[in-house]
Amino acid sequence: MFLALCACLMAGVQSHAIDLLPTFGDIDHIHLPALLVQHADGDQSLQLRAQDTTYTDNAQYMETVIATKDLVQPFYVTIHVRQWKAVEITETWYDISHTEKKPVRLQRYDSGYLPINGDNPHLLHLHGNWAAEGVPTVEPLTRGVKAIRNSDGARNAHLDAPEVMIALDGVPQENYGRVLGAALCWSGNFELRVAATDEKGFHFYAGIDPMASEYILEPKKVFSTPHLAYTWSNEGMGGVSRAFHRWARTCGMLHNGNATRDILLNSWEGIYFDITEERILAMMNDIASFGGELFVMDDGWFGAKYQRNSDNAALGDWVVDTRKLPNGLKALTDAAKDRHIKFGIWIEPEATNTLSELYEKHPDCVLQERNRELKLGRGGTQLVLDMTNPKVQDFVFSIVDDLLTKHPEIAYIKWDANASIQNCGSTYLPRDKQSNLYVDYHLGLVKTLERIRAKYPNVVIQNCASGGGRANYGLMPYFDEFWVSDNNDALQRVYIQWGTSYFFPSNAMAQHIGGSPYLMTGRTTPIKFRCDVAMSGRLGMELQPAHMTDEERAQCTVAFADYKELRPLIQLGNLYRLVSPYEPVPVVEKQQVASLLYVNDAKDHAVLFAYGLSSFMKQSSRRIRLAGLDPDRTYTLHEKNIRVAYHHDRNAWGEGEPCELDGKSFTGAYLMSVGLDIPLSTEYNIDYPSRIFELK
Repeated sequence: MFLALCACLMAGVQSHAIDLLPTFGDIDHIHLPALLVQHADGDQSLQLRAQDTTYTDNAQYMETVIATKDLVQPFYVTIHVRQWKAVEITETWYDISHTEKKPVRLQRYDSGYLPINGDNPHLLHLHGNWAAEGVPTVEPLTRGVKAIRNSDGARNAHLDAPEVMIALDGVPQENYGRVLGAALCWSGNFELRVAATDEKGFHFYAGIDPMASEYILEPKKVFSTPHLAYTWSNEGMGGVSRAFHRWARTCGMLHNGNATRDILLNSWEGIYFDITEERILAMMNDIASFGGELFVMDDGWFGAKYQRNSDNAALGDWVVDTRKLPNGLKALTDAAKDRHIKFGIWIEPEATNTLSELYEKHPDCVLQERNRELKLGRGGTQLVLDMTNPKVQDFVFSIVDDLLTKHPEIAYIKWDANASIQNCGSTYLPRDKQSNLYVDYHLGLVKTLERIRAKYPNVVIQNCASGGGRANYGLMPYFDEFWVSDNNDALQRVYIQWGTSYFFPSNAMAQHIGGSPYLMTGRTTPIKFRCDVAMSGRLGMELQPAHMTDEERAQCTVAFADYKELRPLIQLGNLYRLVSPYEPVPVVEKQQVASLLYVNDAKDHAVLFAYGLSSFMKQSSRRIRLAGLDPDRTYTLHEKNIRVAYHHDRNAWGEGEPCELDGKSFTGAYLMSVGLDIPLSTEYNIDYPSRIFELK
């Protein structure tokens, strides 16, 4: 589609660019513009005409670059259209510049525009909040304008997320139907719009939210909009997801995208701020005994004048608290090495507390509005640093640089961001450019992350923001994974992970085994269910192992061993969502389940997950039909992470018995057309039964 439009653009110098970039002043006012500016002389019209077109064709992608200029003003927009060869993903973005005598005001500056034609289009978008991320909402598109936006300032995946799917022929289906998927590669405020203002179909726009963000562009400076990535599939939502997953892993949108991730224990829900050397060493012993590979020390390890015993102090003072860790970090990295595991650490480098030495010495380092009282965040003392300021960027870089220079054994960093931008002002930016703040904050953050990755390409860094608040493709090129949610309740995680998987691959999704009953919900779930839910992504633990029962310890040991065998397939395979937890069923009569499958490219190896989400007596089971297999091959099922059993003769927990499907063989055609009646409804007479099968 875009190559045809590009050819039309070059038909003559008077050709319009509106098929790729509708601009205010060059379209009828029934339509919405993707670009609206005010020139230095007050003129608000923009009539772009093609000046030149260049093409790039290399091993990775084809790219068309169209240079345009306004008919009157010395104002230029370069249109980029990049089509990746390894995966059916296209990216668009614009480079905006001018040589006018004074600054130009960019009042709307979208990243892309797409016309949509469908008989009954429906929109899927993700909504959520802290501890309840990734909830899909599906609604029909009607006449008028539908807008999805986020104005948190620092984190843009809580509330509404910058990704959508649009099904052209009715309610989107998982494995069939025409579906468009789009993701704005940006970590700040955004606005996605679908407009139907006449009878000629629908129009999709995506870009930075212009609210309070009129960007002041100086002469000869170039402003590049975020990339808009989109794909088209005839295989429903699943086809869109698999395209985005492959793009993330193979085209550089996920750092070290084709690498598998380690099994870890994070200290947070185990001991919170109550860190001591003794507790840390004990937790290291536990994760090593289970067969884990990495221990991460979370919040509470730092502070000198102010001690980090709660969330109200010491952010910004990144020195080891020797009252808690008298032998420093080296004692811990050495201990990890002795136990044949890796060591990781938590930081929140973009924030400070008013109770900190950093803030006392440098009160101008935070975002603040001149002559207005500071609005304080988490703990009643938290403030966001001014990432528009190069000196602050240097400081944030130095946090990571100092840690890794002094302790090169640190293999993993959990980078957190627990505050929105509440103080919408900068002492660094000039008074007439305060509206640049929301944009320049994220440009400064990306610049800092680029420096970190240039020097430390091999350290695994997790992107955390009060859970999944920064699950976006604007930041993922600099991170290896993201924290899906602060909510580790296994039942709710089935739903959260389901929605998140629409756009993000499993090796980027950090999924942890939590305690039971779970602290947030009070829900009690069996250890096997908790393991099986966490195993469908990057497996980890977030609890206090000292409080685990012998059964829980034995089950986790089995789960870790099986996961290591299945890890390449789970983390790098092609995802097929089989039965949605959101699918309505008559709960008492028929069991509510969720099921998903990972299949390798050769289609000779797969892993099936099935979760029972409701348990009632005499409830009929759900037959699950598989997808993505070779219909002409025969697959043998092997149950994995089998529920452990108590062996009275040994007075210990050990290997249990597989279900009746273990060792059975079926053709791919049978599995995809007839399916499997997986024994879930009466399994063990417990709530939340689950099964995992390897198919070979």
